Amino acid sequence: MRTFIRLTAIVRPYFWWMALAALIGFATTGSGIGLLMTSAYIIAKAALQPPMAALQLGIVGVRFFGLARGVLRYAERLVSHNTTFKILAKLRLWFYDAIEPLAPARLMHFKSGDLLQRVVDDIQSLENIYTRVLAPPITALLVALLMWFLAGAYSLQAALLILGFHLLAGLGVPLLTMQLSRGLSVGIMNRKTDQQLLALDLFQGVGELQVYGRLAGHLQAMRTTEAAKLQLQRKNALVEGLQESLTGLLMNGAVITILWALIPKVSTGGINGISLAVITLAVMASFEPFIPLPAAVKHLEADRHAGNRLFEILDAKPETTSPTVPVNFPANLAIQAENLSFTYPGNRSKALDSITFSVPAGQHIAIVGPSGAGKSTITSLFMRFWNSSKGQISIGGISISRFDSEELRRNIALVSQRTYLFAETIRENLLLAKPDATDEELRNALSLCGLSGFSSKLDEWIGQHGMKLSGGERQRLAIARVVLQNAPIIILDEATANLDGITEKEVTETLAAISRGKTMITITHRLKAMDQYDNIIVLDKGRIFEQGAHERLMSREGLYRRMWELQHSTEMG
Repeated sequence: MRTFIRLTAIVRPYFWWMALAALIGFATTGSGIGLLMTSAYIIAKAALQPPMAALQLGIVGVRFFGLARGVLRYAERLVSHNTTFKILAKLRLWFYDAIEPLAPARLMHFKSGDLLQRVVDDIQSLENIYTRVLAPPITALLVALLMWFLAGAYSLQAALLILGFHLLAGLGVPLLTMQLSRGLSVGIMNRKTDQQLLALDLFQGVGELQVYGRLAGHLQAMRTTEAAKLQLQRKNALVEGLQESLTGLLMNGAVITILWALIPKVSTGGINGISLAVITLAVMASFEPFIPLPAAVKHLEADRHAGNRLFEILDAKPETTSPTVPVNFPANLAIQAENLSFTYPGNRSKALDSITFSVPAGQHIAIVGPSGAGKSTITSLFMRFWNSSKGQISIGGISISRFDSEELRRNIALVSQRTYLFAETIRENLLLAKPDATDEELRNALSLCGLSGFSSKLDEWIGQHGMKLSGGERQRLAIARVVLQNAPIIILDEATANLDGITEKEVTETLAAISRGKTMITITHRLKAMDQYDNIIVLDKGRIFEQGAHERLMSREGLYRRMWELQHSTEMG
């Protein structure tokens, strides 16, 4: 119930639009009732062969209600769908605004396919909150009140009987449906999520599945999931058929009961035959708004499940937040890491353990060490993806926690080991770094990074994750972003780890050229061209083992020298 209340609170700004749509829906159903009542009046009255003038009221009523029903149905669809689309747009923006501060720290425990399912299908299912959960009961209630007054004008007993059948159709059938379909909607949604995950794994890992002979097993898992979903959908269809049948039976039962209650009054003169025909057809038409009510109960279960999945993410507290009154980014770019410690959630061992180092403005340093030494954790802390467990990082003597997160990231250009390229054109991928860049600036950035051949292909689509490009071209495109961003601080996190020797050398030279006069931190486990750095920090198991210039470290019998000799002896061999 709490989840439903939270979901309805989100769409509260559209209350009056929803009320208007419900009112028009009631008027539409009322026009349908009026159409049948006036039709019954004309047919019954005409059977008595009265003068034509006596039928004029009924004829006008049929024309009016017939036209009104079509116009009102269109207006109801227009208002309700417009309101639904506005609600969906608000839900998507609300979800994105809430989820953005959680990335990447709070989202690392979720699979990408699962997140996609929540962002797309779960939010899409919430459109039912208004169209299929809130509106139908309101319309049905208004129609029930209308029939109470219409039937009550003829007989209190008839009004009570109609009310009883309406209660059965509005409460009894939905409750029975809820009991029979318990877990079906949620089960179908879960199977769809499983399908999304399996399909995404297939698309992204079909090569690995083929290499290791697991493709057939994966396809079988997809077929099994599809079969389970279809079985649940069949059960759901049976319940839907049952609920429609029960509503139809109740309508017929209401008609028979009303005839049973009112026919004796015809013989006593309490009601005439024409009125009996009119009220009977009105009873039949009054059950139209009760048909969607059982489905509303099922949609409520699905909406609650979708809401719980969304709130599971949104209720998470962001790992990092911007200060209420941020400090402007300083002109002094000296970097200082003091007693820096960090432990990932759920881990006992520290990723970083009380490390301290400094980077004077304009200097280039390298942070090296074996895999798992804690190098990339430093990048995450610099970009404020995580907050340090202890200690701090400062720029110009000011803790980075005092800067606005967006401004901090605009002033730090990052090239990571895994460059993410969107399934867009080269232009769109470059404009991420500088949205207002001109074509000349884009071509110049590409030329500086050795991609001058791409200057005439700015509007060429590069494929999913940039798969139409080679690994070297993707990394060069990432460096072109750095050129466009023109940030005073550059961090390279294993930027050349997946490149061949020749491409690695070319990319390294490009980086050295564009970083002149800027502060640069290179994080790597590959010891290449290390003599170009002003200082080298050697990490292992989250601690600084040694630091200094290349020549100084090579003169010692330490970890750096052992790593150097191991790598270069392997290359020579």
